[in-house]
Amino acid sequence: MRRIVTVGVVAVVVAVVIGVVVATTRGPAPAPVAAPAFHPAPVTWGPCTDQALTAAGAQCGTVRVPLDRADPAGPTVALAVSRVRHTVPDAKYQGVVLVNPGGPGGSGLEQSTLGASVPNGVGGSYDWIGFDPRGVGASRPALSCVPTYAGYGRPDYDPATPGARDAWTKRVADYTAACDRNGGALLRHMTTVDSATDMDSIRQALGVEQITYYGYSYGTYLGQVYGTLFPDRVRRMVLDGVVDARHVWYQANLDQDVAFEKNIGIFFDWVAKYDGVYHLGNSGDDVEKLYYAQKAKLRTSPAGGVVGPSEWNDLFLAAGYNVGSWGSVATAFARWVTAGDASALKTVYEGSTSIADDNTYAVYLAVQCTDAPWPPDQATWTADNTKVAAQAPFETWGNAWYNAPCRIWPAPAGPPVAVDGSKVASTLLISETLDGATPFSGALATRRLFPTASLVEGVGGTTHAASLSGDSCVDGAVAAYLATGALPTRKPGDGSDAQCAPLPPPTPR
Repeated sequence: MRRIVTVGVVAVVVAVVIGVVVATTRGPAPAPVAAPAFHPAPVTWGPCTDQALTAAGAQCGTVRVPLDRADPAGPTVALAVSRVRHTVPDAKYQGVVLVNPGGPGGSGLEQSTLGASVPNGVGGSYDWIGFDPRGVGASRPALSCVPTYAGYGRPDYDPATPGARDAWTKRVADYTAACDRNGGALLRHMTTVDSATDMDSIRQALGVEQITYYGYSYGTYLGQVYGTLFPDRVRRMVLDGVVDARHVWYQANLDQDVAFEKNIGIFFDWVAKYDGVYHLGNSGDDVEKLYYAQKAKLRTSPAGGVVGPSEWNDLFLAAGYNVGSWGSVATAFARWVTAGDASALKTVYEGSTSIADDNTYAVYLAVQCTDAPWPPDQATWTADNTKVAAQAPFETWGNAWYNAPCRIWPAPAGPPVAVDGSKVASTLLISETLDGATPFSGALATRRLFPTASLVEGVGGTTHAASLSGDSCVDGAVAAYLATGALPTRKPGDGSDAQCAPLPPPTPR
């Protein structure tokens, strides 16, 4: 999932044409091994160094877990954890909530503050636990490959641009080789199963029999895997922006490009509706044509000397994720076209990517490249992406190069988890109808896999994974579920069980 700023936003992305064969240590996936028992030490809580956590009254600590779950006496990794304690009397205390913001690669330490956003004070009945998954953020070791990889000055995503394919192929090969050098043994133990097992070690270190889990975006897949492996350890579970476990991760990327194409068209229509404000065209088609015309100009003359066609594409992707980004993206677009002001473009780009944090991207690859096999042959990637790009040109090639290292990743990929939620007590699923990062079909598929789940739909919305962001209908359903376990009544058939208005787009002035 391509990393974008929001609570757990990251987009599942597609693969790419790779013009050369690169040496790789990929081999057959290791055979499943029954893991010996491991019992982590209890967490020793102390002060946090993060200012936001300190302000929230959080405590921080570490949980040590085996690098390889099949070798509990071998090397370990240190997981950074945080806790904001319950505020209700102990008699009304409901246990712990573990939160994952998505990614993979998103730091979750600050997610221990999420309870304050649950309506009606319901969050105060839990201890909220944030954690950085293995390889991420404050956990050790933390993975990084090429710190400047996501900066400015990158080649055009479009492989039809002269020299672009060769330039990206070299960048991808160099990045993958750097990950091989820097990752060491960690790269072979970065799957979602590894993180789910780590979550259960955190549970044990907290001294509790069950957890409530709150996952956004990729975190919904982590929750599905945890519920499959440890169903009796799940008390309640909220999954927002639901990953389709059937499609991890190659097909999910192809599905996503088509969804983002629809969403950027809806955004262009909204910009045209306010042509009196933005002056970019009075129809969505006109705004779209202007978008592509400006992108073509940036190939030879980057905005502000640094925003080329790739950066241009990335900053507009923020609008495909969240209606909350529409105003800033449209304003940046208008300032550039009408006044030649590139400063707003740079601000949006730097705020919507992990430009200064290679850790998130490196972990993203380390997880998704090994969770499930990727086609190893260039011809399959070429054919699939070319076909998708014909109907969805907006994001296909940007997504493609983002995931390109997975074709030559130096650690072996294992078989995907056969998700089974039939033994999980209850789950609240949340999705807006036109979610681009995790299409709604994934929420419906997960509802089928979790027969005790109920699905809340933000009807017609295009925002990804935005519960507890102020939508009173959705947030009220979350609060009711966390307070009593009450879910919307599950309806017959293959649709949503409760419907809410989506997060509204802004009204520009």
